[in-house]
Amino acid sequence: MTAARTVLLFSYGSLQNKGVQLDNFGRELTGRADALPGYARSLVPIDDPAVIAATGESHYANLRASPQPQDEVLGTVFEISEQELAAADQYEEVAKYQRISVTLKSGDRAWVYLRA
Repeated sequence: MTAARTVLLFSYGSLQNKGVQLDNFGRELTGRADALPGYARSLVPIDDPAVIAATGESHYANLRASPQPQDEVLGTVFEISEQELAAADQYEEVAKYQRISVTLKSGDRAWVYLRA
């Protein structure tokens, strides 16, 4: 029997929230602090009234590539299963995020979501 393959997911937003984790993964994730160099945080307006009502937020957190070499986004890196990554894909689909592979400050490769 083979062990389930795991992947790294970097979160700088709502996936760090215990309630979001329980709703999407059925468990609270354990992670560690890390950062994504070469990016800065930005905001994207939420255009779905149902999402605004559910979250109480008017904007999604987002990332954008930064020309400033000192810029970095702080967050948490989680080790999750491929099945949980598929659940994260579904969760992030509402915000029209895409998943990309990045190298974190620690040197680890991880998935992160952003909206282009």
